[in-house]
Amino acid sequence: MASALNWFEIPSADFPRAVAFYSAVFDTQLEGVAMGDMQMAMFPYSEGGTGGAVVASAMQQPSSSGTLVYLNANSGMDAMLERIQNAGGAVLMPRTLITEDIGYMAMFTDTEGNTVALHSSN
Repeated sequence: MASALNWFEIPSADFPRAVAFYSAVFDTQLEGVAMGDMQMAMFPYSEGGTGGAVVASAMQQPSSSGTLVYLNANSGMDAMLERIQNAGGAVLMPRTLITEDIGYMAMFTDTEGNTVALHSSN
């Protein structure tokens, strides 16, 4: 098995607001699609990489406690943290060194009330 993680979903209470927030954080437009009764907007990922989406579904509710997803911040954690605050999120833990080998992490609350983390190798 190459990775234990195959796919992730971050729930939203207000789907357009969540899509706008994560589009701002990643500095790209997440495109929404309907999948049955669920709305999804995919995060950018490369072919063969692990993907995920912001979702709106009656089966999932935003939460500040529960599974913690670490999003890739190798494109620039400091810029992402600034965009998080500018887009209506709140930084809970600033860029913090884990170890030199592992890199850095940060945590934030999104506009939906989810606690999410960032990871960067540099």
